[in-house]
Amino acid sequence: MEKRQLGDSAIYIAPLVFGGNVFGWTLDEAGSLRILDEFLAAGFNCIDTADVYSRFVPGHVGGESETIIGKWLQLRGNRDKVVIATKCGMNMGPSKEGLSRAYIMEAVEASLRRLQTDYIDLYQSHRDDDKTPLQESLEAFAALVRQGKVRVIGASNYNGARLAEALRTSQQAGLPRYESLQPLYNLFDRADFESDLQELCTRDRVGVIPYFSLASGFLTGKYRTSADLQGKPRARIVERYLTPRGEGILRALDEVARAHQSTPASVALAWLMARPGITAPIASATNSTQLRSLIEATELQLTPGETQALDRASG
Repeated sequence: MEKRQLGDSAIYIAPLVFGGNVFGWTLDEAGSLRILDEFLAAGFNCIDTADVYSRFVPGHVGGESETIIGKWLQLRGNRDKVVIATKCGMNMGPSKEGLSRAYIMEAVEASLRRLQTDYIDLYQSHRDDDKTPLQESLEAFAALVRQGKVRVIGASNYNGARLAEALRTSQQAGLPRYESLQPLYNLFDRADFESDLQELCTRDRVGVIPYFSLASGFLTGKYRTSADLQGKPRARIVERYLTPRGEGILRALDEVARAHQSTPASVALAWLMARPGITAPIASATNSTQLRSLIEATELQLTPGETQALDRASG
């Protein structure tokens, strides 16, 4: 499987990243270890998580996902075979939030302990912190790179103006730059990324690893009515996709999937992988069947006519 360079870094990743937000949430530890084994065996190498996963679940404190990944790394002894990406900056409790130098230094040590590793391949700012000067955050990341605790840094949820400012700051101050961006981007959510981030990332060779690539599961086709959402953990998130436009996107996905004897999920990811500037989308699976659908996306070649049909339905 051909791997893609992450920005201008020395890191190369397969064209699909596994989203670790499900670990310890919708997938228990045993299931998580099993799906990670299958993902790696299929030729993929990058796993994305965050310290805050899954603090959003009642009774959780954060770090659950990193802890499971750390256990897997130790049990399998495969640290050199995987690219571990995690994030900091979201609220982890009183005085544990943001991108100040002091907090970054504290957060990285906690992530390293949970991951049971002495380095993180891709360490990302989970969201912009306009209360902290960009240079302060970047200098903290630079110190971690010098110490060997972080290989490369990235950003998540930055708008075009702030990402451009961060890149300028790195260049002017001689600091490591954000080599990747995690934006919200999928067939339904196109406007924010395509308005200014796509051109910026393509021009400046910033790797793009979109999250919610399947719109929280909506683009798999399993949520088509409000009744389908009853009792589902993601119901509040997915509900906003149940619109006439969303229905049109699903119809287009269904038609292309039938032509390839494939699934809507595979088609949606194949469309995303072929978009300008995209390095690898992030997607999750909780069982082997779902994982096969993700893997199939990396082998699916859409025709120009199919791509145009999806563009029209989602434009």
